[in-house]
Amino acid sequence: MVLVIQDQSGYCCGILLPANLMTANYLKRIVDKELDELLSASGAVVIEGPKASGKTATALQSAQSSVMLDVDDNARQMVGLEPAIVLQGDTPRLIDEWQLEPTIWNHVRRAIDRRSTPGQFILTGSAVPADEISRHTGAGRFTRFRMRPLSLYEAGGSSGEISLRHLLDGHAQTSSRSELSITSVAELICAGGWPGNIGKSLAATLRVNRGYVDEIRRADISRVSGKKRDPVKVERLIQSLARNIATPVAISRLAADIGDGNGMKWDTAAQYLEDLERLMVVENQPAWPTHLRSRATLRSSPVRHFVDPSIAVAALGTKPERLLDDLEFLGLLFESMVIRDLRVYAQAADARVFHYRENDGLEVDAVVQAADGRWAAFEVKLGERRVADGTKNLKKLAVRMKESDHEPPAALAVITPNGYGFTNSPEVGVIPIGALGP
Repeated sequence: MVLVIQDQSGYCCGILLPANLMTANYLKRIVDKELDELLSASGAVVIEGPKASGKTATALQSAQSSVMLDVDDNARQMVGLEPAIVLQGDTPRLIDEWQLEPTIWNHVRRAIDRRSTPGQFILTGSAVPADEISRHTGAGRFTRFRMRPLSLYEAGGSSGEISLRHLLDGHAQTSSRSELSITSVAELICAGGWPGNIGKSLAATLRVNRGYVDEIRRADISRVSGKKRDPVKVERLIQSLARNIATPVAISRLAADIGDGNGMKWDTAAQYLEDLERLMVVENQPAWPTHLRSRATLRSSPVRHFVDPSIAVAALGTKPERLLDDLEFLGLLFESMVIRDLRVYAQAADARVFHYRENDGLEVDAVVQAADGRWAAFEVKLGERRVADGTKNLKKLAVRMKESDHEPPAALAVITPNGYGFTNSPEVGVIPIGALGP
């Protein structure tokens, strides 16, 4: 961001503001409303998500007091000595990175039971603790939700003229023309949706993202697993995931792709993948749970994604110019970015994002289903010339679903980088990613 200053003579100069100054003001998130609603109904809200996704900043908007366990060694020691002291403070009280002292979970639960009042605590965590037993007693006291990196709408890259919530309601919508170029798409994918990168140059952002991946392989994965993991093999596995992003690649293929001559054992690769999921940097896209009356066989393997496609870019050490030389891979990364945004918008509409694949070849990139069963389906295409292919697949899916227990789709659309947006069920619409929002 450039601050323009004009002196008395009318001379203008531009000053590049430092990133920490530009991000001093909180960037509103879609989950802000969800957090407030859950605090009004639950004793504690647990915000889960990967490092650097903005959990602490969001929690502090609602918290009246806080304790940061990742930097406050004294507080961590006090959890083992006198946990009630750590829980004292105005409510909602934020306990940041609670998983570093998992025993605090049960103390929070007991405090909620004693106080019998909603909105007592906010817990944030960037990893799932190894000891899940500490969390089995949270029913009725804790409510969880996932926080992800910024969507394009939150980062200011989408007008939000076409609402996913309204699509699920079956409303026809239109948008003005989005002029997002393929070069811009590549740059957005490389930068990612990390709030801390807002205002930084692309070159600086790429270095920060590479450092993020380096920390995962060197320290984070061993910390979350409680076991020493080989950083070299972790790096190779992440790179293999990056090369196979937005595909249902099997664990056996990932294991064989490690590249040290002997590959990796299947069970070892599975353990490493589980660790990455517990760090919430990998978020697979499950198959749509539907039942057909025909003989069509559905594929249940998940489609593999990072929580943000910039992780794939950083793992491979690539940059926008090189992505433009490989449009097929860029298309997969674009699909992964769209899935990231759909997940953010779907969560706000109490919905989930699935994929649909049949053994006979019919594939649909995303099916968004609300808790009450309403659903919409989307194909993701990097170029306008492939919109016809996406339209064909979506029409086939709509026909196939007549053989199932689902209602007709609320919306069908092809998501593209640019162009005009229009939707009008039961016709197949087109949505530029720069117009999609919650």
